[in-house]
Amino acid sequence: MNKGYVCTKYGNTTFKTGELRTTGGFLSKIFDVQTKRFTTITCERCKYTELYATD
Repeated sequence: MNKGYVCTKYGNTTFKTGELRTTGGFLSKIFDVQTKRFTTITCERCKYTELYATD
């Protein structure tokens, strides 16, 4: 799978994608609501990971 990603450290083009969810503020922590979502892209060579905010 390659959609144009190039690792900024090694120039590697193989990667894995994932998802990370986080809480936003005090009330969302109390009610265990994960309001922020990010897509992760991790280089398969060096494991460097970048986060991108998603809707």
